[in-house]
Amino acid sequence: MRRVRVVVQGMVQGVGYRYTMRLIAREAGVTGWVRNRYDGSVEAEVEGSDAQVDTVLAWMAEGPPGSRVTQASVTDIEPSGGGVFQVLETA
Repeated sequence: MRRVRVVVQGMVQGVGYRYTMRLIAREAGVTGWVRNRYDGSVEAEVEGSDAQVDTVLAWMAEGPPGSRVTQASVTDIEPSGGGVFQVLETA
């Protein structure tokens, strides 16, 4: 099991990034969350098998149509286990 924290920068707010990511994450079978940050970036935690997490990370590097990802910072963190993928309030 792998869990990562990701911060994506660029034109990633106001383009459906979080809600599309929720669909992608659920299709991939991962757990975690995604939220906007006040600095204009999007932050997420994604947990699943290596292959599942890699699938979501690949999508996050591209984003939905209308977005423009300029940077994605990925940090491995301790898995927490279980849950569903959620869209959280802005932090």
